[in-house]
Amino acid sequence: MTPNSFDLIASKLLAGEPLANVDITKLSVSRDLIQLGSLADQLRRARCGDQVTFVRVFEVSVEADVTELEFPAAAGEVRLNGCPDSVDSVIELVRRVVPLAGDVPVTGFELNCLVGLCNEDVRMFERFVRRLKESGLAMIAEAPLDKIDDSSWIERSAGIGLAVARLTVHGTASVKDAVRRVSSWGCATGVKAFAPLPRRTVGMPSTGYEDVRQVALARLLVDNIPSIQVDWSLYGPKLAQVALTFGASDVDSVSPVDSLEHGRRRAPLEVVKQNIRAASLVPVQRNGRFETMS
Repeated sequence: MTPNSFDLIASKLLAGEPLANVDITKLSVSRDLIQLGSLADQLRRARCGDQVTFVRVFEVSVEADVTELEFPAAAGEVRLNGCPDSVDSVIELVRRVVPLAGDVPVTGFELNCLVGLCNEDVRMFERFVRRLKESGLAMIAEAPLDKIDDSSWIERSAGIGLAVARLTVHGTASVKDAVRRVSSWGCATGVKAFAPLPRRTVGMPSTGYEDVRQVALARLLVDNIPSIQVDWSLYGPKLAQVALTFGASDVDSVSPVDSLEHGRRRAPLEVVKQNIRAASLVPVQRNGRFETMS
């Protein structure tokens, strides 16, 4: 990409103007990581200021005996992982966990799993979502882009009052295809974050270069979802910190357990704050509803 064409695209983005298809293609194929990262950082600061949110997540398998679990007081979110075998099993699990979580928001499940339990029946799905909301579920945890082709399921859930927390990528979908789909969905979905890095590696492992490039492109090409997210538990402190300088604005899945085995400065809360500050940004803790915590 020539300097002039990049400058024209940058001026459009910073002015809030829509990009033409040719602009999107140019950004998607660009290998100039310095240019992409610098522009993504400028755009993140323009949209989000200098604050970076993070959430401490206590993950609970749907197969766990919840009565035997000790819920950490420091958790900002309790997240139910897995897919029970029936609608009633999902409802029962939520009803059991919500009282144990107290004031901590409970999120859970992949949207495609919930749709599958309803056999893609719209009325059954809408009744199911209402029951989940009435049972105390705060948000549906995620919608994997490689498993959800129809955004109307996201919109139906949000319309009932139970939004999807984040969009994720589980396979190796190209960033261009992923962001084209996300950006075409509009702002009515209620989704709070887009996590562009794969949650499961398939085939050859990704490189740090490709990871931060994907984060930068997500920030540059997705303007209808507030946060670009990186998963702390999957990608670790080093990549998370670099991702923040390439447009990420939210850090997911920080441990809620403050072990002092290696000293207070090595505890998870202190480490994530240190990493955010090292990127010249301000750490802000949030909960599972994306509400700021004091």
